Amino acid sequence: MDSIKQKQWKEIIRKVPNYPKPGILFFDITSVFLHPEIYREMIDAVCEEAKKFSPDFVASVEARGFLFGAPVALKLGIPFVPVRKKNKLPGKVKEKSFSLEYGKDVVAVHENDIPRGGRCLLIDDLAATGGTLAACCEMIEECGAEIAAVGCIIGLPFLPYREALKHYPVFTLIEFESENQEEL
Repeated sequence: MDSIKQKQWKEIIRKVPNYPKPGILFFDITSVFLHPEIYREMIDAVCEEAKKFSPDFVASVEARGFLFGAPVALKLGIPFVPVRKKNKLPGKVKEKSFSLEYGKDVVAVHENDIPRGGRCLLIDDLAATGGTLAACCEMIEECGAEIAAVGCIIGLPFLPYREALKHYPVFTLIEFESENQEEL
């Protein structure tokens, strides 16, 4: 990955102090969408990484993950499966509870949307503690698919996402090594 490009990408990510609670620095990916050329570059970069893992389908986590997962699936010509929060999907769903830094949550997917024996590329905007992504991986595996890889735009290696996802190949496009704004 081009270090100049990565530096440019890092600079446009909005950093919001004390959100969603005091002491947390929130890395807001939505600022990327103000720069269509950078958004396109990121989609292309995820697609290049994805090809190394030969996925059969893409799954993404609500809501910002959808903004990367759907265009990646479209560009790769493979199905897209949305992973939603509890009570957002009609019909028969598979759910998985998990803990996150601010409490507990539940993710859900239409069971019939997961191809049994398929290889899934799971995409989200950011990997922090890895709790949400690990729960999604487990849920997708329980539906009969394999996790080919987990890909995120942003990784925060000072948080334990790599440990939470140690059983899966993981790639990120950019990483922030600290929450210290002077170091960013």
